Amino acid sequence: MQAKKRYLTLLSAGTCLALLLYLGGVRLRAARHPAPGSRHGPPPRPGAERPWPRFPDALRPFAPAERPGPEGGGGRVSPRQRRDASAGLYRGRRCRMESCFDFAQCRKNGFKVYVYPQQKGEKIAESYQNVLAAIEGSRFYTSDPGQACLFVLSLDTLDRDQLSPQYVHNLRSKVQSLHLWNNGRNHLIFNLYSGTWPDYTEDVGFDIGQAMLAKASISTENFRPNFDVSIPLFSKDHPRTGGEKGFLRFNTIPPLRKYMLVFKGKRYLTGIGSDTRNALYHVHNGEDVVLLTTCKHGKDWQKHKDSRCDRDNAEYEKYDYREMLHNATFCLVPRGRRLGSFRFLEALQAACVPVMLSNGWELPFSEVIDWNQAAVIGDERLLLQIPSTIRSIHQDKILALRQQTQFLWEAYFSSVEKIVLTTLEIIQDRIFKHISRNSLIWNKHPGGLFVLPQYSSYLGDFPYYYANLGLKPLPTFTAVIHAVTPLVSQSQPVLKLLVAVAKSQYCAQIIVLWNCDKPLPAKHRWPATSVPVIVIEGESKVMSSRFLPYDNIVTDAVLSLDEDTVLSTTEVDFAFTVWQSFPERIVGYPARSHFWDNTKERWGYTSKWTNDYSMVLTGAAIYHKYYHYLYTHYLPASLKNMVDQLANCEDILMNFLVSAVTKLPPIKVTQKKQYKETMMGQTSRASRWADPDHFAQRQSCMNTFASWFGYMPLIHSQMRLDPVLFKDQVSILRKKYRDIERL
Repeated sequence: MQAKKRYLTLLSAGTCLALLLYLGGVRLRAARHPAPGSRHGPPPRPGAERPWPRFPDALRPFAPAERPGPEGGGGRVSPRQRRDASAGLYRGRRCRMESCFDFAQCRKNGFKVYVYPQQKGEKIAESYQNVLAAIEGSRFYTSDPGQACLFVLSLDTLDRDQLSPQYVHNLRSKVQSLHLWNNGRNHLIFNLYSGTWPDYTEDVGFDIGQAMLAKASISTENFRPNFDVSIPLFSKDHPRTGGEKGFLRFNTIPPLRKYMLVFKGKRYLTGIGSDTRNALYHVHNGEDVVLLTTCKHGKDWQKHKDSRCDRDNAEYEKYDYREMLHNATFCLVPRGRRLGSFRFLEALQAACVPVMLSNGWELPFSEVIDWNQAAVIGDERLLLQIPSTIRSIHQDKILALRQQTQFLWEAYFSSVEKIVLTTLEIIQDRIFKHISRNSLIWNKHPGGLFVLPQYSSYLGDFPYYYANLGLKPLPTFTAVIHAVTPLVSQSQPVLKLLVAVAKSQYCAQIIVLWNCDKPLPAKHRWPATSVPVIVIEGESKVMSSRFLPYDNIVTDAVLSLDEDTVLSTTEVDFAFTVWQSFPERIVGYPARSHFWDNTKERWGYTSKWTNDYSMVLTGAAIYHKYYHYLYTHYLPASLKNMVDQLANCEDILMNFLVSAVTKLPPIKVTQKKQYKETMMGQTSRASRWADPDHFAQRQSCMNTFASWFGYMPLIHSQMRLDPVLFKDQVSILRKKYRDIERL
């Protein structure tokens, strides 16, 4: 009986299973063979994977709200307008250098940047004019599109907010009409503002195709790594070149200021970006944490004001923003309507450590800059924990953070030119990865703009990293003597100089750069020496040729000499010994200075003997050979052409360059007072000192150089290094450099 029940149960279960399989098969066949006109489309190809099932509307992925089209105002917009509006944001999201960039032209002609000629009638805002001017004034610029690796539009793309007066209409059609556009391939688009009220999306309003974006306030979600470049938001008043220095004049210990944390800015009552700023009053204590907001902005602020507006506005007016900024240890940088904020650069310059509260913001130049060394990265959701977090940071760490803010400000952010050049250098590093700069170069003085990887990929070949690597420069030098007068007598100063230098225990070789119009002297005319003497005939015979990076220079140190310089072997030895302790600076004998002439409102040049100096002339100076490469490849052709035409000022230009890189003055070493009189007493017609216009030309050079750098990089110093026991009343036998006192 029990067995019969089991058989019936199994039979029933089998019947039900067969029925289910039959009905399921019918539905599957119907799904695979839809009726004509069915919305499911044609059947899949044999072997194709079965598609995911279609969910009802309630489960569809989130769709963004409708927004105005890129070229029109409000009102109803068509689906086509919405597609065009979001094209620039959503197309090309998978672009990377390997997929959307053509490396061939770059590897053929080098990294050259072409700027489209300005179209007649097109308006360009001052900020974008500064961007284009920075490119056109750089060593990367080319006027030949056939030589270009990268292209930049002359159409103003900085402000793509439709409500802005700087907004350029019909940009989509204008860009598409460019014959070199090529769907944006190898193009770079600069943008500061995108989207508009109320959602402020990152849409630039036209199809960028395969172009790269150098964009402010870009989110990590839309940022394409190794393709786009995040740049800082800067104001229209940001200087084109140079820029102000950071406000940290000296290191105070402990590094604490009057306020621990400050902020002063707008508060948005509604809309995107309002949450964080609306909550700042919870942290404000009115003592060392001063976070001030005002809702008194915009035309209709009174219609929307809340119960806190009047109290916040009154508190807001009590404090001066500049006074707060310069007396705060940390500065809060919350997001605004967009992710970026002007407060970011303001905090950097003021040596006020930025406390970032902008979730999802791809920080400026994050590809190369380690922001953990200069900022505190907070979370908007953890606002209440910010005060306790920054109070727990050790004073040593605070000092290091403040110092790094100053380095980053002066290296990459103090001018539009530096922002643009940093962007271009990052792209160049991507193209030529085998010689790209590493993180140490970008995040340590002097920074990536002054360390050219084309010179060397080894850090030990640069004068700035010996301490980091535990290295010292090579213990010998190469003397480069600049000769411009014919060799007519064996008693000429150049021959005496050559003999004296050759006797130095540190001299490896001597190079005579023959820039004289007369033919090279015969070999027997040169004195016999214990070190090799290489005579190079200058091809162009111009002043700048003395600073060419000659392959014959195999030592780290270069002793640069004019042919009429009078130095003893002891003076050469002592100068080189000093340079070994300061390999990044110019070390030498003849010193000069600069000053500001209030009556003429221009820079002046003086050779008077005073208690300070700012230049050491390269007629008798030692410096690292890297500065030959930097002089040749970093400085613009316009400055070098000026030097060559005047046959003057090359030594001033070298001092400008080295001081701009190191942010330090040169070093003057002991010299006899007759040194200047001896040099000035040369009667050779070829001598620059005999030219009556020589001094006036140098005055003019000072101002031209300062104009190009955007500021005065020369720094005054009152330090002079003498040998130990110099001029002391002790036996001369106890002194190492005893001959210096006899000269």
